[in-house]
Amino acid sequence: MPLSGPGPRRVLVLGGTSDARRLATLLEGRAHVTSSLAGRVRAPVLPPGEVRIGGFGGIDGLVAYLRSSGTDVVVDATHPFAARMSAHAAAASRATGIPLVQLRRPGWEPDPSWTVLPSLVAAAAVLPGIGRRIFLTTGRQELAVFAGLDDLWFLARSVDPPAGPVPRHLHTILDRGPFTVAGETALMREHGIDVLVTKDSGGDMTAAKLDAARELDIPVVIVARPPLPPGFSQVTTAEDGVALLFAQPE
Repeated sequence: MPLSGPGPRRVLVLGGTSDARRLATLLEGRAHVTSSLAGRVRAPVLPPGEVRIGGFGGIDGLVAYLRSSGTDVVVDATHPFAARMSAHAAAASRATGIPLVQLRRPGWEPDPSWTVLPSLVAAAAVLPGIGRRIFLTTGRQELAVFAGLDDLWFLARSVDPPAGPVPRHLHTILDRGPFTVAGETALMREHGIDVLVTKDSGGDMTAAKLDAARELDIPVVIVARPPLPPGFSQVTTAEDGVALLFAQPE
């Protein structure tokens, strides 16, 4: 990177995030964009352009797709915690020689009062010593980590209903951001929340819960995001992604 010539003709956006949808929108009319969604949400918000839903079949499947589709560049705009897909994208880029751009919005500005941990397993281990009524905003596929904490009560929020093992005392809210500070404050008060558990996904759509927790003096347990595979171009906004893709070589 930057790419040589007038810019890519075919771009594969590994998406499912608001940043990925923004990128696809900005690229509309400038390149043929295929947005790939994992298919974990029943009714995803679709970006403009071509959309494919479902996995590729591992690294080999992604390599085969890139070669057969004539893709010029891949943009990894997946969720900051989609570590496996990011690893597959990096491996496929190296195998094919097709450039990879990593689009990741910055994490939230750290607060000294937060308990920052490396995993949800570590978060589950510390919860009994912090509180009893937990607000989980970690995604429906992560609830099994907390299933053994029978003495705690959980409020979980996700786009789709949870599946698999869940905590014994669980109340689920189905909702999709963006959220407001007033709404998050009212929700935490209504349910008597005394601990917030979340991931450092960054962005504005779900940041209101952190302001609400600060306002209510509720402890925050936050899981640090995994590092991206090294050696690739990185941008933090869709606008910067477009500028990089269409940068003129010096």
